[in-house]
Amino acid sequence: MAKKIAVLVNEDTMQRCSCGGCLKAFMGKKDSFERYADEEIELVGFTHAGGDLDKKIASLEKNGVTTVHLSTCMRGKNDQYEDIAARCAEKFDVVGYTHGGPVSKDGKEAIILDKQV
Repeated sequence: MAKKIAVLVNEDTMQRCSCGGCLKAFMGKKDSFERYADEEIELVGFTHAGGDLDKKIASLEKNGVTTVHLSTCMRGKNDQYEDIAARCAEKFDVVGYTHGGPVSKDGKEAIILDKQV
C-alpha cells in the first residue's frame, strides 16, 4: 500500500511558480523524498497553505495523507513556516522542505516533525 503524501506550497510563490522543483523531487524520489526510496508513494494533495488551512488539513486527513512536505519556498519565504508545520504535525508527519537540502543557503534548517499523538 502506497504512503500518501501531500505538499503545501507558499501561497505567494505558487502565483508565479510551476512547482517543477517540488514535483521533480517527488517523482525522482530525490532530496526530501529520498527517505521513501524503498517505499511506494502517492501524491494525493498539492496546494498552497493560504486560505482555510484547517479545512485543507481535514481534507488531506480524509484522503489518508500520512506525511505533509512543506515546500522549500515556504521555508524561505513564509513567516508562518513554523506555525504551519506545528499545525500539520497535529495530524501528519511533517517534512519541512521538498527539494534542495535540509539546510537552506541562508542556514535555515528544515523542520522535521513526527505526528503529535
